[in-house]
This record gives sequence, C-alpha cells and structure tokens, in this order.
Amino acid sequence: MYELLLSTAIALAVVLAFITVAAMFFVYAERKVAGWIQHRVGPNRTGGFAGWAQSIADSIKLLLKEDLILRGADRRLFQLAPAVVMASAFALFVVLPFGPGLIVADVDLGVFLILAIASVTTIGVIMAGWGSYNKWSVYGAMREAAQVASYEIPLGLSLMPPILYFGTFSLKAATEAQTGSFGMGWYLFSDAFWIAIPSFLLFFVAALAENKRAPFDLPEAESELVAGFHTEYSGIRFSFFFLEEYAAMFVFSAVGAALWLGGWNFPGIHLLEPGSTLLLVLATASFVLKAFFLVFIMMWVRWTVPRLRIDQVMTLGYKYLTPLSMAMALIAAGWEYVKHLGAQA
Repeated sequence: MYELLLSTAIALAVVLAFITVAAMFFVYAERKVAGWIQHRVGPNRTGGFAGWAQSIADSIKLLLKEDLILRGADRRLFQLAPAVVMASAFALFVVLPFGPGLIVADVDLGVFLILAIASVTTIGVIMAGWGSYNKWSVYGAMREAAQVASYEIPLGLSLMPPILYFGTFSLKAATEAQTGSFGMGWYLFSDAFWIAIPSFLLFFVAALAENKRAPFDLPEAESELVAGFHTEYSGIRFSFFFLEEYAAMFVFSAVGAALWLGGWNFPGIHLLEPGSTLLLVLATASFVLKAFFLVFIMMWVRWTVPRLRIDQVMTLGYKYLTPLSMAMALIAAGWEYVKHLGAQA
C-alpha cells in the first residue's frame, strides 16, 4: 500500500515537473516561432541570449499577481474550474509510453481513456465561463461546448485506422508493434500508408480543434471575446488554463507519434541491447522529439492560417471531417478484413 502511494506521488511529481518545464518552453518557442514567421525578433531581453528566461519571468509574475474574483461571480465554480482543467491535463499523461518500461499505467483502453479524460476539460471551461459573471466568458464557454461536441466525433473516428491495424487500444502495445529496421515498421510507412496518411491529417485537424488552437481558437478569440472563458482570471488560476492547453497539445502530439510515427522507435533501435540505459535514453528522446515536432507544426499553423468563423468551424466539423473520418474508418476495416481473408487462404 505504501509502495503504491509512494510510486503514485513520484509519478505525479515527475508529471508536474514535466508539464511546467514543457509549458514554459512551449510559450517561449511559440513566441520565437511567431517572430520568425512574421519577421519579428521575439523575446530577446530577459535572460540574455535569445531571451531564454522570458517564460520564467512570466511564471514568477503570474505567481505574484493578485487573485481576483468578481463580486457577482459564483465563487465555487470560479475557483474549481482551473482545478478541473489542470487535473484533466495531469491524468492525460498516465498512459503515454515515453519509452520501454517508462509508462505510469499501461491501460488496455489507453486511447479511449485519453479521449474520455480530454472531454472533462470542456466541463472545466464551461464552469469557468458560467462562474465568471461575464457575458464574454459565457460566449467563449458555449463556443467551446459546441466545438468540442462537433470535433470529438471525427477525432475518435480518425483514430480507428491505426487501432484496427494494430488490434489494440493500448498506446504501449501499438508502439511495440511498430519496431522495425530503419523505421519501416511505423504505421505511416506500412502497407496501409494510403490509409495512414489521410487518417493522420484528419486526426491532426481534429486535435487542433479539440485543443482550441488556431484556426479553431473561437472559445478565446481575443478580437471578439477579450480572452473568452478565462477573461476574468488572473494570477495562478490564469496560468492553469495555459498549462492545460500546452499539456494537451503535447498529449495529442504524443498520441499521434505513438500511433503513426512509431512512438519511441527510431531507425537502428533494434540494434541496441534490450533493457540498457542507452536504449531507454534514446527511446525517450525519440518519443519526446516526435511529439515536440508535432507541437511545432501546431504553432506553425497558428501563425500562418487565419482564424475561421464559428459557422465555418461547425460546417468543417459536421459536413466534412465527420463523413471523411467515418469513410476512412470503414476503408481501414475493409482493408484489414481483406488481409485477414488473404492470410487464411
């Protein structure tokens, strides 16, 4: 019992440290990426070289800011919403396979668990908007509810092709099934690549909408809603929403890396000694770098593609992404059935 509690506490501490450091790095990277794309400098003062300490300074500023609550706000909902959002971000990391043996819990329904927990974030956003006593916050929360309800369907359906291919919902099992020489075991380079590529694109677009990332950032559109559902938040509670956003970006990028890009596998990994420290370090670095690359693509899209209107967001989700992802799931199922018949013959 005590060993279980100790291991859980250590896992939570490691996840918290990872989320905090990764979020600060992502904030800094996004500012730099925005500067490069828009021909600006970006942070270049705090910390000396390239402004590396700007995110640290911003974190200290948020910790020292006064925590304000409006007089007419629902205090319980207002205070609980950031905790609900942050708790869901914590839980998402439980089933991510960072490396061989480096996973908090290998759940058989890992993909399903991630989709279920990610939807809890929407509850926190609605609580934040409704409890803020601000009409712009309510508008942002209602947009979030409509958007997530629209895009969770294509998001789940876009995950069906790799799940059918590997025959498992476990991210660890899917990663282990992609071990091969020179990376040819990856689902993206498999015999079903003609299904894998469009399904990955559908997954990536749906993940952008699920994470409220541009061009789907309507719940917090600053040009219309000030800051959307977190307009009235300040200090540490405000930072929780940002931590959740970047944590969710990493999680969905990690899911994409695990199901399509081989997870922790890389060319030549089969030559390393199983269970060695070198294997663990390189495998973990491979997994994290793949996820970071997909996060970079999300940042690239944000500063390149203009924001859509809310009716365009709904139209894209219901009229295009849902039927396309359903068609890809059916095609993947048919392909696996044909392969099964061929293997029996």
